[in-house]
Amino acid sequence: MSKKRVYTFGNGQAEGKADMKDLLGGKGANLAEMNLIGVPVPPGFTITTEVCTEYNQLGRDKVVELLKPEVEQAINNIEKLTGTKFGDQENPLLVSVRSGARASMPGMMDTILNLGLNDKAVEGIARKSGNEWFAWDSYRRFVQMYGDVVLGMKPDSKEEIDPFEKIIEELKHEKGIKLDTEFSVADLKELVSRFKVAVKEKTNNDFPVSAWEQLWGAVMAVFNSWNNHRAIYYRRLNNIPDEWGTAVNVQAMVFGNMGNSSATGVAFSRDAATGENVFNGEYLINAQGEDVVAGIRTPQEITIEGSRKWAKLQGVSEEERREKYPSLEETMPELYKQLYATQQKLEDHYRDMQDMEFTIQEGKLWLLQTRNGKRTGAAMVKIAMDLLREGKIDEKTALLRIEPEKLDELLHPVFDTVAIRAANVLAKGLPASPGAATGRIIFFADEAAKFDETILVRIETSPEDLEGMNIAKGILTARGGMTSHAAVVARGMGKCCVSGAGALQIDYKARTLTINGKVFNEGDWISLNGSTGEVYEGKVQTKMPDLSGDFNTILEASNKYAKLKVRTNADSPKDAKAARDFGAEGIGLCRTEHMFFEGERIKAMREMILASTTEGRKRALAKLLPYQRSDFEGILEAMAGYGVTIRLLDPPLHEFVPHQLATQRELAQEMGVGIEVIKAKVDSLEEFNPMLGHRGCRLGITYPEITEMQTRAIIEAALNLKAKGVDAHPEIMIPLVGTIKEFRMQAEVIRSTAEKVFAERNDRIDYKVGTMIEIPRAALTADLIAAEADFFSFGTNDLTQMTFGYSRDDIGSFLPVYIEKGILKHDPFQVLDQEGVGQLIKMGTEKGRTAKPELKVGICGEHGGEPSAIEFCHKVKMDYVSCSPFRVPIARLAAAQAALKEAK
Repeated sequence: MSKKRVYTFGNGQAEGKADMKDLLGGKGANLAEMNLIGVPVPPGFTITTEVCTEYNQLGRDKVVELLKPEVEQAINNIEKLTGTKFGDQENPLLVSVRSGARASMPGMMDTILNLGLNDKAVEGIARKSGNEWFAWDSYRRFVQMYGDVVLGMKPDSKEEIDPFEKIIEELKHEKGIKLDTEFSVADLKELVSRFKVAVKEKTNNDFPVSAWEQLWGAVMAVFNSWNNHRAIYYRRLNNIPDEWGTAVNVQAMVFGNMGNSSATGVAFSRDAATGENVFNGEYLINAQGEDVVAGIRTPQEITIEGSRKWAKLQGVSEEERREKYPSLEETMPELYKQLYATQQKLEDHYRDMQDMEFTIQEGKLWLLQTRNGKRTGAAMVKIAMDLLREGKIDEKTALLRIEPEKLDELLHPVFDTVAIRAANVLAKGLPASPGAATGRIIFFADEAAKFDETILVRIETSPEDLEGMNIAKGILTARGGMTSHAAVVARGMGKCCVSGAGALQIDYKARTLTINGKVFNEGDWISLNGSTGEVYEGKVQTKMPDLSGDFNTILEASNKYAKLKVRTNADSPKDAKAARDFGAEGIGLCRTEHMFFEGERIKAMREMILASTTEGRKRALAKLLPYQRSDFEGILEAMAGYGVTIRLLDPPLHEFVPHQLATQRELAQEMGVGIEVIKAKVDSLEEFNPMLGHRGCRLGITYPEITEMQTRAIIEAALNLKAKGVDAHPEIMIPLVGTIKEFRMQAEVIRSTAEKVFAERNDRIDYKVGTMIEIPRAALTADLIAAEADFFSFGTNDLTQMTFGYSRDDIGSFLPVYIEKGILKHDPFQVLDQEGVGQLIKMGTEKGRTAKPELKVGICGEHGGEPSAIEFCHKVKMDYVSCSPFRVPIARLAAAQAALKEAK
């Protein structure tokens, strides 16, 4: 039996269902499911994601040949259900062609509406509907969409205007009108005529008239759009694999542009920005779907409550609101009730917040899509916890619903309340995506990195702006509502956004923003409050957010299921306290070298480096001892009751000496030596490859007095705390060990020094001695090292560097090419390479525990706070992960999710 490539749906029947997202894409699977549960959906069919892969491998002609019989049969099925005929002149079937990947990618790929129209079919539609304006409006939209998406009419540079938009603006100017809805039938015919001339000029071909030629062109264009720049960038941003491909959904058209009894809109079953259980959305009468999200016409609110809230934000009176911007609840009360009931049915069915697209055609409601809605981190937490409280999901499901990375948004700064009261409010828009953002104005998305902190200011955004939106601190638009492209994408990114700020006048050519007569230039500072919609002049001071309520409940629930403990990487008591407040249970990495760079310490450190004898080095180290002891007391006390892993000196010594002539002179004067002595010593410390040179345990072996001083400082600090009644648990970590002999030599220095201190103080504390596994050889000989070590901590930054042979500092020159060519899927320094580096970690853990079953094992590289690495660490049965303080909540949730996924 040949492989099935096309799945039909319609009239309450469907060949697919909700759990077939991998094959049918999210949109296709949900269209099928909605049919099965009795939601009104226009009939259609889905071409599977597998065909996208075949298209990329086999090419257009072969794929058309493979698809043709099934697509023809599926079109025939739509014809029967709608009583129309594809390609007919009198009673034509018109269809939409949309993408639909298994993961939601809003606006990233291409859509074509009204396909099947030509000069004769448009007359047939006009006669059949009795509405000539609607027929020609649909036709001009189709030519524009098809021209842009399939025929390559989109402009190549940001300075150029879309040729179709240029023609529209020219005709509006000629006719003295502002809105598309003000065009007459004759105007629309003129637009189509001018559009076709533009197509001929650009492509040297006539606009296709055959419905089948149009359909195959559109289907292939959707497959091509899987690899457009914005789709690729979105996948990189959201870790969506390239090999997934997109499905194609072909559906009978329903029309929201058939007059005042027709409309189109987007709705959410809960607030995607705050998570409140409030039905909301936007619609436009006499429009098609793209109009609502494109921000060209100001959409109206679906509910009375939402409409009044919008009017208040925009400074519109209740009288004007009712007359010019009434809600759907007011204009079409019966259809509003149907829509409300449908959204409730869909949320109850999927047990999650739904994002829906709908069309009302001459008084009949149709659903075109439903999906689990994109939401902010705050909304994600609130919705999950509310659904739990409502009894719709259980606690485990609630935890699995929250993307760990999205918790990061809740930890971002918010505006200081005192600073806000004093701030100058320039304008008010819609609070499209919450948060606080301060930055310099830029007007073009591809210039978002022009300054360190930027605010992207646009009339409206489009999918092409995705990369710039991601780089910018915040997004401000003059047009568009709560469901515009800017709003939806910003919420998905957790990016602060204010949309539809009508007071903004933007001149792209002059690169100026004018608000109520005041002119702002590119590079000027403004601030955005995504929670209120306010735009402020200049920089506004921020503060850390107050975290409580649902956030804490989520973390407490995580502790019930997580098997991995979460520690932090902290070099100061302040960082240790912040991490402990977030629930860290110990320190997995305290870097001692960071403590040597302040004031008198760096002088003593340089004196030690420049000393030519052991005695000279010991004198200098004696000056450093009290500083180190004090540092360790502070950190051990901040993490009282928990283990604190302190790494002995790791970097090469050349990092501590001055390299500028002026500072070398200063040091020479302080030390009472000639500058030649300083220069000679600095030169002698230079290495061709310092990351593989004289550093880590190699320093301690060459200069054991360094290890002695650091050990003494740690043990004395712990004893001082013990005398104060503080429970300190030091764990001394030897860095960069590659052989058992290196570990043994350093461990002997540590243990003998500790015993000396115990004898001097006539007191003892428990401590551990372990090593950082960051050299591949250490992982391969882990059983030998574990026989003498109390713990292992995998330093995945260096382990990745040495396993791949990539320099962390130089990878930027070739990494983008490697990712683009598919050699690497991710930056291996950000996402753990489980295939290679991961195997060394797994082997090292298993070999270590073969020699010592009670061996404590953790990870302390940058990967310690990355969710996929945390899941891997859970699988290899580590004891803990360690990450930066502000990633502790993310790691706690990821650890719980790893255990829950394993239990499934």
